[in-house]
Amino acid sequence: MKVFTGHTLTCHPAEYLIGNECCPMCPAGSRVKTDCTEFKSTSCLPCLEGTFVDKPTGRKNCFDCTNCDEGLGLKVKTSCTTTSDAVCEPLEGFYCTDQIGNNCVAAQKHTICQSGQYINQAGTAFTDTVCSDCSAGTFSDGTSTSCQSHTQCESNLQVIKPGTTSTDAECGEKRSNVAAIVAIVCVLFILLIIAAVVYWFCFRKKKMCFRSEERNTNPVIFSQPSLENGELSPSETVPMRISPD
Repeated sequence: MKVFTGHTLTCHPAEYLIGNECCPMCPAGSRVKTDCTEFKSTSCLPCLEGTFVDKPTGRKNCFDCTNCDEGLGLKVKTSCTTTSDAVCEPLEGFYCTDQIGNNCVAAQKHTICQSGQYINQAGTAFTDTVCSDCSAGTFSDGTSTSCQSHTQCESNLQVIKPGTTSTDAECGEKRSNVAAIVAIVCVLFILLIIAAVVYWFCFRKKKMCFRSEERNTNPVIFSQPSLENGELSPSETVPMRISPD
């Protein structure tokens, strides 16, 4: 069908312009094989797998289906057909950060709350997780939706490990005073033994030094040398030690 408006050729909405001819479009799910002529209509071919055309067209090639890439945090929500493109959505634990129409084209992993925080708002396919800090006297490992109060030890127990914002308090049996006294006595006894051993070694060493000094202070005399030919013989000069009585 040809419609002339002045010098401009306008085709019907179900036709496409090729040269000076208005050819019938191929239906959705197909593409043009050969254009129409004055003597024959447009020839069409169905789209191959992995391609699509979602409306009547005069294209000779179908569109490639969208790839829902797991590396981008995406998965297939609706599979591609020859007449419609695939629709992607975020993987579990991800939320969409870029969307075109109903199709998510990029996603990011939900924030993981740390120890000492609780999940204030759980993440969805379109929003991130919101974390908040625990207040004093409460704790959370980051996986709960609220902070828990620290355990209060019973009257017969005592706190052996105070609670933090990430861990609970720990309770244990109260220590007996008798046990503490026994421990102190044992320590003092060990120290006393060590002191006695040190004193004994020092006393013994001092006594040995005293005896050595006594030996060194003993007087030394020489025996009367004999004269031979009126001269002193060097070999007869013998020192003699006098022991004190």
